[in-house]
Amino acid sequence: MILRSAFATLTTILLANAAWAAPVLRSDIVVNAALVTLGDMFEDAGADAEQALFRAPLPGTSGVVGLNDITAALARIGIVDFEAGGLDSIRVTRAAAIVDETLLTGLIAADLSQRGILGSGMSLNTLFANPVPPINAEAVAEPASVISLRYLPGSGAFTARFTIAGVEQPLDVSGTIELMIEAPHITANLPAGTLLSADNIEMRPVPLRYVESTGFPRLDDVVGKTLLRQSREGMMLKPADVALPQLISKNDTVTIYFRKGPMTLTVKGQAITSATTGAPLQVLNLMSKRVISATAIAPGAVEVGSDPLALAGL
Repeated sequence: MILRSAFATLTTILLANAAWAAPVLRSDIVVNAALVTLGDMFEDAGADAEQALFRAPLPGTSGVVGLNDITAALARIGIVDFEAGGLDSIRVTRAAAIVDETLLTGLIAADLSQRGILGSGMSLNTLFANPVPPINAEAVAEPASVISLRYLPGSGAFTARFTIAGVEQPLDVSGTIELMIEAPHITANLPAGTLLSADNIEMRPVPLRYVESTGFPRLDDVVGKTLLRQSREGMMLKPADVALPQLISKNDTVTIYFRKGPMTLTVKGQAITSATTGAPLQVLNLMSKRVISATAIAPGAVEVGSDPLALAGL
């Protein structure tokens, strides 16, 4: 009975000592919020860890807090005992997220994308009327956001207002926006007649205002087509620079097909004109020596229609 009582008393003393363990002052610290808490400054802060002690410095800056000031701040929340660990002051640094012209340009691009102005495959170059020096904002997921954005497509002029996390005053900027779009460019000097593959093409951004007047094909519009003229490395392709490859060339020997229901007639012929897939061409029937109109359907194969004029030509 006596031993059990002594053990209980010892346990109570140990628990009490553990409950009242003095917090231990940390060395230099980095905080993210506007207030420095007990948990920021001390290890073993316990249940009072969220108690605010000081205002944090501005984002991206540091400040030194002396031991006397720390003692006074602790006394205000009822803590008189702590372990200083031989420190007479600590440095408090507030983390920051950098808001610069690159980040602002990204926010402008996102806003224009939501409006449908900046489409797929497009980007923008932003020229600010006055350089925007890097700004230290709070270290949060979104350190800046767009309050308002006015954009004039005709001139490219814009004005925008942003809110910066941790900064009271909004940021006003202005300048011009150049909309860019990806266009296909030749990667090497190529002769006319080259059948283009993806390796021959590189998509590069060009000003939208330039290609709006000249026209531009997509990547899928040029791969698998042939160049109509000699092209130099770095040249941007226009729709008029490419065409479907010739399926049948002039003077090629071809098989002429006529189909009607289950019946198929064939006869040998010679192409008088060239044609791409599905295109019309003139063909000489080598048996009747008549020139007929046909459609290119495959290499060396053409088809005539079932109308009476086509049949008469056969």
